[in-house]
Amino acid sequence: MERTTRPTHADVARLASVSTATVSYVLNKSEGRRISPRTREAVYRAAEKLGYRPNAAARNLARGKSGVVLYVVPRVAVGEMPMQAGSRMTTELARRGLLQVQIFETEDDQHVVDAVENLDPVAVTSLFPLSAGARSAVDTANVPHVEIGTLPALGDPHLSVGAIRVEHLASRGHRKIAFAYTGVAKWRALGDYWLEGVARAARANDLPPISVDDVTVDNAAAVVTRWVGDGVTAVCAQSDEIACLVLYGIREAGLRCPADLAVIGVDASPTGEISSPPLTTVEFNPVAVADAAIAAVLTELGYPAQPAPQPTDIARLIVRAST
Repeated sequence: MERTTRPTHADVARLASVSTATVSYVLNKSEGRRISPRTREAVYRAAEKLGYRPNAAARNLARGKSGVVLYVVPRVAVGEMPMQAGSRMTTELARRGLLQVQIFETEDDQHVVDAVENLDPVAVTSLFPLSAGARSAVDTANVPHVEIGTLPALGDPHLSVGAIRVEHLASRGHRKIAFAYTGVAKWRALGDYWLEGVARAARANDLPPISVDDVTVDNAAAVVTRWVGDGVTAVCAQSDEIACLVLYGIREAGLRCPADLAVIGVDASPTGEISSPPLTTVEFNPVAVADAAIAAVLTELGYPAQPAPQPTDIARLIVRAST
């Protein structure tokens, strides 16, 4: 099936019976031009009828904007996927004359805010929700924000990953499962995201409610001991980093993994391969993530883009000795 040709300024001008310059003035809301309300209405009506979408990136570049797409890389551990996906995104966006700049989250949001203000991006992308300060800066700059983790092409990662983890543990005979949060308040929102998937999957498998605790270096042994005392036999961690803290707590408490307590992470961090015991985890497909992000960014900016990929499996289980 042939793709429909994208409407242009010239198409709108012909239908509205005006010049292409007039179309440009009207759609770009250029100041200092005397254009009658009747003419403006004719241009808007023609654009709507044709399904015309302005090329926001080209318009911004014409106004002296940077052509930068700011990619906010999460501080939380999600393995190598953000960098792998980011590399693919950088290459594909460069083919359209866009420069992707990667900036890393830290405890302090100010440098993300400064980047939005100083780099003058045409769009901002992030895997997960931005902090309140960063989101406010993006809103003030009035540029599109693509939150990759919520794109329809990726389905609902938190639900699919929750199902993968819980169904694996249930297949090993585990029924009472706990969820290990980070002890850092700023990253708890991501824990909420993953917990929803685990809790839903537990209900779908007729398992008891999920036990929930924060896990830190200082309390890991005590939390693990309490879980085992309450009959918990497996733990889903917020990330591989937190899963390794649970493994540390098991050792400190004089318990065994997986005999006393099985542990499963998410994000396939390299440290999981060499943890003691090696960690069962979930790995993301960076190509699927990147392709969904690229299609969304180009669509937001008005570039011709391949259709967004259909929802697909973006994650796979890596089974190791911890379960």
